[in-house]
Amino acid sequence: MREAAFVKQNKDKWLEFESILKNKTSIDPDLLSDLYIEVTDHLSYAKTFYKNSNTERYLNQLASQAHQKIYKTKKEPKNRLISFFKTEFPLMFYNHHRELLIAFLTFGFFVLAGAFSAANEGDFVRSFLGDAYVNMTLDNIEKGDPMAVYKEQGEFNMFLGITLNNIKVALFAFGYGIMFGVGTLYIMMQNGIMLGSFQYFFYEQGLLWESARTIWIHGTIEISVIIIAGCAGLVMGNGMIFTGTLPRLESFKRSVINGLKILMSTIPFFIIAGFLEGFVTRHTEMPDWLAILIIGSSLTLILFYYVYYPIKLNKKLKINKDVSKTQEVNPIPQTNPV
Repeated sequence: MREAAFVKQNKDKWLEFESILKNKTSIDPDLLSDLYIEVTDHLSYAKTFYKNSNTERYLNQLASQAHQKIYKTKKEPKNRLISFFKTEFPLMFYNHHRELLIAFLTFGFFVLAGAFSAANEGDFVRSFLGDAYVNMTLDNIEKGDPMAVYKEQGEFNMFLGITLNNIKVALFAFGYGIMFGVGTLYIMMQNGIMLGSFQYFFYEQGLLWESARTIWIHGTIEISVIIIAGCAGLVMGNGMIFTGTLPRLESFKRSVINGLKILMSTIPFFIIAGFLEGFVTRHTEMPDWLAILIIGSSLTLILFYYVYYPIKLNKKLKINKDVSKTQEVNPIPQTNPV
């Protein structure tokens, strides 16, 4: 690759990294280390192909500054967990909104497919949800309490069981990403069809609103974070296929780490969903306005933290970078093609 092309390809990354170092932006040590590794990889490449060039000197200086900062921030801060959820994760997750969109669209498509199949094949719901569940629900409908299934267990036992089960589903959605992301798409398909056929079943019984206002009290967060876990699996799968300028093993390692961070971010939300299902959903007598308020608040929380906040934080970082570029005293040297 010509030196000018190499600079053009990576210039924005270097400037962003330089901005972080110069502005003393608060950044997680692990993320800083990842950026440092990427710069040193570029430096090694420049030393091999552009020896004694301006590009090599610039990258050497940048790597030295990063090395000093890493040793200054090597000690883990006491508020590591807060830093992770407030800064580190949202900045990282912004780069994976594409995988999130793919997971969402895949899930949504198979929700529609599940509803369509249930509408056109009489035994489809039973084949997917099982005779025991369908018969139990029909009995509950006859007794005048369609959502009685949410009242069968004690609050805490239900909360614990549901939370652990949801985390297990999320682990499968992530872990199956090892099959180049195909396994994750299968989990999205399976859960999407289940939800679509489930909702159509209640629609067929004339209970669509009754089921939706009850189920989505906990389901808004539960389904959302399962999709986000699917995003984590796709991140891992993409890291195996699309390596960029990194060696395949290094790309895979980074994608696994990022996927695990995405998965870790869902744990508090699974706990919230489990709490709602165990302690709140069972109160089917609650007024519609309260159910709608809980559902709306849950959706707002998910959209804010996983969509709006990462975009806002990344935009803020870019503004700082642009300010740094305009004030740059020693910009990246413009090299001539070799």
